[in-house]
Amino acid sequence: EAKAICIGGGNTFALLYYLYKFDLVEAIRQRVEAGVPYFCWRAGANVAGSTMMTTNDMPIIMPKSFDALNIFPHQINPHFISGKIAGHNGESREERLEEFLIVNQKSLIYALPEGTALRIKGENATVMGMENSPVLKMAYQKETELIKVGDSFKF
Repeated sequence: EAKAICIGGGNTFALLYYLYKFDLVEAIRQRVEAGVPYFCWRAGANVAGSTMMTTNDMPIIMPKSFDALNIFPHQINPHFISGKIAGHNGESREERLEEFLIVNQKSLIYALPEGTALRIKGENATVMGMENSPVLKMAYQKETELIKVGDSFKF
């Protein structure tokens, strides 16, 4: 009966585990499809997508499934940092997301830098946030696309 649904941050694995444990995945999806506003950040953004498989979190608990709310039918990667951090010898976030796309070739990833959000209405999304923080759209073996703040797109 909620008039709005808000899901914040935390560990995405734990969040999805409890959403399944308390039978909330389908209930939330149905409410959002009925027009109830859903707003979120961090882990809440991960679970708004098709799966939580592009989370940056540690797998502290195993959810029933990696399938998420699918309110936005693509992958979401919040906290996105482009490039390699000075002194870091590991993979960049782009490289990790590219590895995901090799195995999940039909997926699209929307990587959201800090302070950036997607406002979704129907099948349209608008990028919101700080002017110099575009969203990175990634697909398998396709050039990445930057979507600027204020731009809208159909998904």
